[in-house]
Amino acid sequence: MMMPKASCLPPKLLELLKDFEESIAKHLVKLKPAEKEDVLSMFWLRSAMESLCGIHTEIKVLITELELPVCDWDEKWIDVYLDSSVKLLDICIAFNSEISQLNQGHLFLQSALHTLGSASENQFVKARSSLDGWKQHVGCKNPRLDKCFSAMESLVLALDLPKIKNSSKGKVLMRAMYGVKAVTLFICSAFAAALSGSANKMIDIQARETLWAEAFTDLQTFVNTEIRNRYSNGALTVLEELEAVDASVKTLYPIVQDGVSPIQAEAIHELKSDLETSADQFSRGLDQLAKEVDRFFQVVLTGRDALLGNLRNSGNVSNHLQRSHSFESQAVR
Repeated sequence: MMMPKASCLPPKLLELLKDFEESIAKHLVKLKPAEKEDVLSMFWLRSAMESLCGIHTEIKVLITELELPVCDWDEKWIDVYLDSSVKLLDICIAFNSEISQLNQGHLFLQSALHTLGSASENQFVKARSSLDGWKQHVGCKNPRLDKCFSAMESLVLALDLPKIKNSSKGKVLMRAMYGVKAVTLFICSAFAAALSGSANKMIDIQARETLWAEAFTDLQTFVNTEIRNRYSNGALTVLEELEAVDASVKTLYPIVQDGVSPIQAEAIHELKSDLETSADQFSRGLDQLAKEVDRFFQVVLTGRDALLGNLRNSGNVSNHLQRSHSFESQAVR
């Protein structure tokens, strides 16, 4: 992509671009965890998704401030935007599908805890069955996440946007969209790696020279390196809350499998309490994460709707609407 030189831009446009890129940099600096242990918790993922919502909202404001009517947009820009946005919607659907699956797994934990609280003679048999169900459930691969990685690979190929020759506003818009897409890909890649249990398909982006490039490279290196290190050391997951649940289950399982001796009678109460705490934190984290993914979905969707509405008003909608419906039908599948 041809980056606009400062000398080629009018002062007002240069200031708009500078403010936007500095805002991206602030989001990225804020996202860097203080310690390696904080990568990746559901709190960090939620914060990352919040930042993504903020950045996507800010580019809408920038587009308004550029006063660049949609009728002046190149068809390639519109097609790239519509194609990219529907892939993001598809990625959100995949994330929520996995979050929903993990929430369903939480039911096995609740069943095990409920059984262990009863006075039934076969409580340990039932608890063991529930814990087996939990382990099998979290070990299942979600096919939607494979589609998610495919969508991100396509977005990487579209990261470099068309060269702009005669429009200063177009150059600012393309450079701003480059920043949004780069940050979106990085966060979605980390998100997918955390949910999928594998770092094999993580994306590393070489950021072009921008005001946010240094903060981006620093954060991406920090997060991606830690994720890869954890998986290479045999971790089931890099999600802090899921690791806590897994550790509690592993400690409790041998006891419910072999039965409880008088010496272990008190210990099982404490282990049950530990599992209750970790399972509750896990469930609340999933609920908060799902809300942020839904919010990002709505931000992307409203952006698409606004663009298509402007295209209708400009009378330049038929071909783009047809392509849009095609993209949306692919996302639903």
